[in-house]
Amino acid sequence: MLRPSPTPRPSPAARPGGAAPALTLASLLADHAFLRLAWSNFGAVIPGRLYRANHPTPRRLARLVRRYGIRTVINLRGEAANASNPLSVATATALGVDHVFLAFESRGAPEASRILRFHEVYRTMRLPALVHCKAGADRAGFAAGLAVLFEGGTAAEALAQLSLRFLHFRDSRSGILDAFFRRYAAEAEGRISFLEWVAREYDAEALRRDFVPGGLASFVNDRLLRRE
Repeated sequence: MLRPSPTPRPSPAARPGGAAPALTLASLLADHAFLRLAWSNFGAVIPGRLYRANHPTPRRLARLVRRYGIRTVINLRGEAANASNPLSVATATALGVDHVFLAFESRGAPEASRILRFHEVYRTMRLPALVHCKAGADRAGFAAGLAVLFEGGTAAEALAQLSLRFLHFRDSRSGILDAFFRRYAAEAEGRISFLEWVAREYDAEALRRDFVPGGLASFVNDRLLRRE
């Protein structure tokens, strides 16, 4: 059963576009939301069902709800201690939108339990839905790729969600997400279903051991861009 994030106590942040000044300032500066004011990294994964983006500001989330009818927001950053999260929960609550925390990693081998949890959320959530991380490049792309596979797509189609168009660098440490889809294609695609492979055969430790990231791309991703 899908469990939305707890409803916060009424506050100025619960009004779309009317967030508490201290939280807004902390989100803009400490969580770098000022970079997301004019840049959304938005994309349609499955039109009418699933969309992806970076962490939307309250005003942008309200606009996306109005334009696309978003009914569920899946926050791939998890319940991290940042000022943007409480703003998102409050805004979603004010708009009547379900907000779900589901933490994914951007540089580690994906965990089977989290993939299966995402599938359960995906199976039961209200549609259309929006998945987001911080930048919308790595974790959002991975979740989008998973959704493609949930819907019967191919590993190649899932990999297309992890692209430079969304500022994803495949040669960086985040490229382990690409390696996950490639491993499924090599080991099981066409033989067993994706979810069966994840539940029964996928070896996260082996993927972690075998993946070798590029030094320059990792420096750009981790040090210059300071990706989460």
